[in-house]
Amino acid sequence: MRRLYSVLFLLFFVSFSFGQELNATVSVNADRMTDVSPQIFKNLETKVREFLNNTKWTNETYLPEEKIECNFFINVSKFNNNNFEATLQVQSSRPIFNSTYSSPILNINDKDVNFRFLEFEQLIYDQNSFTSNLVSIVAFYANVIIGLDKDSFEELGGTKYLSAASNIANVAQTSGFSGWTQGEKNNNNRYFLISDLLSNTFVPYRKALFMFHNEGLDIMHQDLKKGKEYIAGSIEELAKIQKSRPNALLTRTFFDAKTDEIVQIFTGGPAMNNADLVDTLNRISPLNSSKWNNIR
Repeated sequence: MRRLYSVLFLLFFVSFSFGQELNATVSVNADRMTDVSPQIFKNLETKVREFLNNTKWTNETYLPEEKIECNFFINVSKFNNNNFEATLQVQSSRPIFNSTYSSPILNINDKDVNFRFLEFEQLIYDQNSFTSNLVSIVAFYANVIIGLDKDSFEELGGTKYLSAASNIANVAQTSGFSGWTQGEKNNNNRYFLISDLLSNTFVPYRKALFMFHNEGLDIMHQDLKKGKEYIAGSIEELAKIQKSRPNALLTRTFFDAKTDEIVQIFTGGPAMNNADLVDTLNRISPLNSSKWNNIR
């Protein structure tokens, strides 16, 4: 009997410890809501964090050290009768092989986040039905995070989870909430993000993620110069998008996460001829030209 209890405990411990994929931190900023009890915002923070970290997003087993580090920053601008208007900053990163460094993968600011949340509401995820806009938005980005993380380890490896995010977006379109449809004034919303991620036109973005991380950063512990060459190649791959879609959403998304890292990579270590790289960077991300000029 004792052995049976030990086995059951072990199975419970393994499933609890190794089941989930995300190690998410959640912060809710409601400083402007001076006439509302702060408890509801603390409860929102707790519920979203538990939802992200306790939901089983894949059928795979993740060890604790394999969980994806990510951050969700909810900045509340309006609150009335349990209805929230906010922005959402989503960030994720992935560890680099044989180092203590984590490389940013995603850094995106969703400015169209509206939802209703009751203080003691349970957040329940069903990919095929709309339960609340808060659940749909958070689940959408959870799947995007996992999809892009997998893309960084295997070329186009995250398609399954990007498709799950697309399904969430399709279901949410009927909800009446903004951010999910093509016909809105904002062409940087969740609809366009996931449509572009799954479009053949923007495959170079996803291939660039793989080249940058798996073929670039992950080999730098062995050959620093070769890693830098692969990273330069990933930027040339990304530049393919510029020919047909200048100033594309995914190009901007890439540099929102990667600009400072790129500058750091190419301003140290073995010397390279960076003239062509800087020209490419200035062409596809001119808003960051002041930073590219620091690359020597």
